[in-house]
Amino acid sequence: MARKTALAAMMCALAIAISFLEGLIPTSAFLPPGAKLGFSNIVTMFCVDTLTLPYALCVTLFKALFALMTRGATAGVMSFCGGMLSTFVTYGLFKLKNLDIGYIGIAVCSAVAHNAAQLAVSVVISGTPAIVIYAPVLFASSAVTGILTGILLKIVMPVLKKQNRIITKGVENL
Repeated sequence: MARKTALAAMMCALAIAISFLEGLIPTSAFLPPGAKLGFSNIVTMFCVDTLTLPYALCVTLFKALFALMTRGATAGVMSFCGGMLSTFVTYGLFKLKNLDIGYIGIAVCSAVAHNAAQLAVSVVISGTPAIVIYAPVLFASSAVTGILTGILLKIVMPVLKKQNRIITKGVENL
């Protein structure tokens, strides 16, 4: 239990560090204004798959608190709502063993869920339902970033799982 908690704490720190570094990257031509690549979600997806849902939700909460402290209340609320919905979607997809969509499919669904929640929060905060006209562009960018995130997850997951075994079981049990 203590080793899992330590791993979760490291995952929180890693997710926050990746989120910070992503914030330094200027929005590219194919992403809508304010959009991020979502690479910190790799950490959350790892936690959902390898640890348990509560640990993944903890990572999501810390990422939202980081957004709140560094970018303000609106960013914090949007990060929290988007992160929570995408974490639950990720969890559900990992639990559906018969659904073989792989890491890329899960990452795309997670990214779309994240942006759907953020779009809903935007409508509520602004009181402007017309914001939903932005949905096609937002969901298209979700698909692109989800594919990139899924490819990276597929590459790094074996390494992360090996590190997980080392940390949670100890080197002597490998």
